[in-house]
Amino acid sequence: MDAKLKETILNPIFKGNPITVLVLGICSSLAVTVTLKGALVMALSVIVVTGISSLILSLLRNTIPGRVRIIVQLVVVAMMVILVDQILKSFEATYAIDKQLSVYIGLIITNCIVMGRIEAFALGNKPWPSFLDGVANGAGYGMILLIVAFFRELLGSGTLFGLDILNRFGYVPNNLVILPPFALILLGCIVWVQRSIQKDLQEK
Repeated sequence: MDAKLKETILNPIFKGNPITVLVLGICSSLAVTVTLKGALVMALSVIVVTGISSLILSLLRNTIPGRVRIIVQLVVVAMMVILVDQILKSFEATYAIDKQLSVYIGLIITNCIVMGRIEAFALGNKPWPSFLDGVANGAGYGMILLIVAFFRELLGSGTLFGLDILNRFGYVPNNLVILPPFALILLGCIVWVQRSIQKDLQEK
């Protein structure tokens, strides 16, 4: 694999993670990480929206007048979000999760990660690298969601993906863990661990 493409894929997942390094998409990471199912569906939705939106806008980049580029971006992203939302509503297995996530699927339209990658990468690069960049940034975002949701569901409900894990051993669920402030504490711990490992991220 080309070194530049490899960096495009790996950088957003680790060194340039959109949540822990760029501090984007924090609100949804606090709101949709009560359960692993919800976090997984949200992560996959953002990956699809970011990847395909970046691909489409990279294909159109030379035909979009500069004065209306933001409007065109919003139309494309909104179209993708609506399609994802309708697909989730179409299947019995995902309908309940879509209802649980409520407005947060629709709010992907305003997610800074989606618009940020379009502006910073897709409008200046070819379609394939733009698609990979979008998918990688969505994956980096989703990885943090799943880590936070893992601990929140396990400690807050004693379950994982709804399956009883700790309760059978007499564990008493900690309701504090499922509150948004604990998600923020977990994010802070993740940021601390990452910056302890990656010394170049530490502020001088």
